[in-house]
Amino acid sequence: MELHSLKVFLAVATEKSFSRAADRMSRTQPAISLAVQRLESELDEKLIDRSAKDLLLTDAGRIVVEYARRFENLEREMATALSELRDNSAGRLTIGANESTSLYLMMHIERYRHMYPRVKVEVRRSLSSRIPGQLVDGDLELGVISYDPADPRLESHVIYTDHLSFVVSPQHRFAERVDISIAELGMETFIAHNVASPYREIVLKEFQRHRVALNMDVEMPTVETVRRMVQRSEGVAFLPRMCVEQEVEAGLLREVRVPELNHVERKIRLVYPAKRGLSHAARAFLELVRGKVAEGGAEETGAQRG
Repeated sequence: MELHSLKVFLAVATEKSFSRAADRMSRTQPAISLAVQRLESELDEKLIDRSAKDLLLTDAGRIVVEYARRFENLEREMATALSELRDNSAGRLTIGANESTSLYLMMHIERYRHMYPRVKVEVRRSLSSRIPGQLVDGDLELGVISYDPADPRLESHVIYTDHLSFVVSPQHRFAERVDISIAELGMETFIAHNVASPYREIVLKEFQRHRVALNMDVEMPTVETVRRMVQRSEGVAFLPRMCVEQEVEAGLLREVRVPELNHVERKIRLVYPAKRGLSHAARAFLELVRGKVAEGGAEETGAQRG
């Protein structure tokens, strides 16, 4: 059954006239009559009582009119929903990030929500190593990672450059120091984040290179628990600066410079499929983030293209 036939029949029933329906739809009266006849044939029901002087609907005709109106309303709703989607006033945005990289999304999501409050935003927690594959497979639209995916199927743009921060509690013996040599950290208890990351590998290699013991006596599953353990003077830690920024500013933690690791930076990248089209919501978010990066003068990479 074609929706056009239902529209024709609804026009006939509403106008109570084949000729007026024809005028309304800019069709000839024979074409309108033929469309109604085809609909009756498809449904195997008479929809109009042709024995009456005035146009009257049969019982079946009245049922079909009600459903035709519903179809017309649904079509109108669909058109409205698609229009809203194009205007980014509706839709859904799915972004993959791990615990720490999700922090870099906060200010962007806040701005995006102000601009497009009806778009549902979902940040899915995922292992950073799995995000490129999830983007390629279509499970995610956008991803945030801290390394170059080096995949021709993906494009990536640096949205933030972070650095590694050595933090201690305000009561720690190093709390008043401006900097400290890596050689002096051999006796410290480190609270480690037990999730594989480029930062963790760099720290391990640097301690090995300087032949300094790295005593990771406590390993925690989240950055939040690492941070709290350090605040409680249970040990010291290396964490992304973004993850401890507020605590350092509030005096809950102290940041001490370690020259041997002062060069360690982490580039946070927004990643997305290179060839698959993005939804209106995802494209709007990408444009917002890239615009913000450009305003701030932050470094941005060239695209990784296939």
